[in-house]
Amino acid sequence: MSSCLGIYIESNLIKYAKIAKERDTVKVEAFGVKFYDNLTEAIDQIINETYSFRVPISVNINDEQYNYFDMANLLSEKDMGKAIAIEFELLCEEKGYTKGSMEGRYILVNSPENREIVKALHVSCSKAEINKLNQEFQKNTLKTIVPLPVAIANNVEIGVKENSVILNLEEKVTLTTIINGQVNKVEPLISGMSDIFHKINSKENSYAKVYDILKNTTIYTSEGRDLQEQDDTYLQDIMPTLYDIISEAKDFISKNISNIEKMYITGTGALINNVDLYFQENMPSIKCELLRPYFMKNVSTNMTNIKDYIEVNSAIALGLQGIGEGLKDINFKSENTFEKLKQLGSMEIGGKNKGKPSSASDSKKPSIPNINIDFKLNGKLDGTEVMQLRLAGGVFIIIVAFIVISIVLNNMISNKTEEAEAIIQDTQAKIQQINSDTQKINDKVAEYSTLISNLEAVNQKIADENSVKNAIPNLMSRIMVYVPKNVQVTSIENTEGKHIVIGAQSKTYDALGYFLSAINANGILVNTKTNSGTKQDDIVRLTIEGDMP
Repeated sequence: MSSCLGIYIESNLIKYAKIAKERDTVKVEAFGVKFYDNLTEAIDQIINETYSFRVPISVNINDEQYNYFDMANLLSEKDMGKAIAIEFELLCEEKGYTKGSMEGRYILVNSPENREIVKALHVSCSKAEINKLNQEFQKNTLKTIVPLPVAIANNVEIGVKENSVILNLEEKVTLTTIINGQVNKVEPLISGMSDIFHKINSKENSYAKVYDILKNTTIYTSEGRDLQEQDDTYLQDIMPTLYDIISEAKDFISKNISNIEKMYITGTGALINNVDLYFQENMPSIKCELLRPYFMKNVSTNMTNIKDYIEVNSAIALGLQGIGEGLKDINFKSENTFEKLKQLGSMEIGGKNKGKPSSASDSKKPSIPNINIDFKLNGKLDGTEVMQLRLAGGVFIIIVAFIVISIVLNNMISNKTEEAEAIIQDTQAKIQQINSDTQKINDKVAEYSTLISNLEAVNQKIADENSVKNAIPNLMSRIMVYVPKNVQVTSIENTEGKHIVIGAQSKTYDALGYFLSAINANGILVNTKTNSGTKQDDIVRLTIEGDMP
């Protein structure tokens, strides 16, 4: 009997399911959901609770990217791999990725548009992410690291020739298209359940409470609008995001050349009561239903138990991947050094494997030297000969152990070197990006500083104009109070800023002198000065200049 512990990890949540298979019978031995602050501690707890100390583990990758390359279907398998690697390298150059820091896998699918073309569904992920998962599970047997949107198809019955989509309502929502029973495309949606989590968590401050709220929330369709008042508290956080998800899904399905017959709904969002009816109401052209694991379709159990299993569909899909179901080419878990050591242990002395090498790379592996020891025995061995045999055997064992240890160490050093180089390249790329972003920020700061200075200057100018605009009428009112009866003000001019020029005339110098004294004494103007005055036809004309205070 083979078994595997499927562990689905997202930001604050782990779903797990221990899957066992004996012949054609598949069953779930243990399952559950756990919220965590410390990922390592949570994983250890799950392994202890499920008694999975020596059970292989299958886990999902995060932040993977999906790309599609069209290839001629006449290419050989070797040439196909090279062509896809070149396409991915060109894509990395186009998007500014560091190819050395990325790990890629691909599967080939038929192209419904052109029979002469085969489409490569290419999945790529940061090597740093893969190394992080390897480190997290270094105490355990990590068997597969796979993208969940591809692995989720493991829950659908194999061999069913239907065109369907799987809407996975997890933290990041994805739409997986299955054409004629084959994974054809993966579409990450913009809207995600994380939007709903954050909105409700801002009120409850507990992701565990958010999860329970979703499980106890009911969506009422057009046939049952008897909403109670308390339902509105969280539906207003849930419904807008679900509507956006439906809109994106409908748009994607409408662009699909193949006729989609069914939509399977799974993930945390599937816990919301009547969510399948809500999707059915808004997408009447296709059949919408919750995704039930294929091996449970004929199980006679009540709906409550089935919904418990549906709750951990993502972990079940990963567990199925670990027991050998699903697509093998999407596994990002590379063969480790100890697995290679097991292969070396199967070699016979003399440098020959027990079977033929599986590939050209296997034939290049270092082999144990051919050592032939020929003893001719013509009677009973004496003590010296026994000692020589023991010595020869000891030397032989030491040589073999030295060779094996050397191979293991060389492989470990090589692997660690590659990991270090990948991390260095990834770090350098991020540093370059940070420097670029810093420069952009500095440019924006300089631009905004200039705009702020200009705005302050304009504001100051407007303030000055407003102050002068209001001050002129006040000035004229004050001047009129202190103008003597025998003095006539002929002009008042604001030449610039707060500078004022007053023209006055009178028949006597004394009256004009009194007027000037009144202006200075009452603070009407400061820094005043006058000209010497001119007299014509018994009229004395005087110009008074000064600044408004």
